[in-house]
Amino acid sequence: MARFLTPEWVAELNAALAGVPLPDPGPDAGLAMTDGRVTVVEEVHGTPDGDVRLVMTIDAGTVHLALAPGDGEDPPEPPPTVTIVLSYPDAAAMSRGQLSPAQALNAGRIRVRGDLAALAASQQILNHARSGAVDKVAPTTY
Repeated sequence: MARFLTPEWVAELNAALAGVPLPDPGPDAGLAMTDGRVTVVEEVHGTPDGDVRLVMTIDAGTVHLALAPGDGEDPPEPPPTVTIVLSYPDAAAMSRGQLSPAQALNAGRIRVRGDLAALAASQQILNHARSGAVDKVAPTTY
């Protein structure tokens, strides 16, 4: 039972996501997804371990997660397609399904930079991946 946004949590999710078939992005996915690779960075402020960056890469029909320090020193390569900035309580609420990304965005609880069409497409792909991996992941603690 890994704690949210820790290296153990990321490792469990990556193991669960391995082999989950993902759909291709739809026709409205935006120009950033035309090559099939998207990098979404979530800058989460105020976690129990300090600020972190969760880097999600969608590439060649796979999803891979990685953690980076939240100090903004080393941006991922290639540069992120989308960057989301939010607080730990909001990230946890979204992880639990208590707050949707659309609700958070409309309420001004998150800030987004980059290709919003790619963000919407990545959310659709991530939702599909999550449903394929749900039985393979231990419950998360917060």
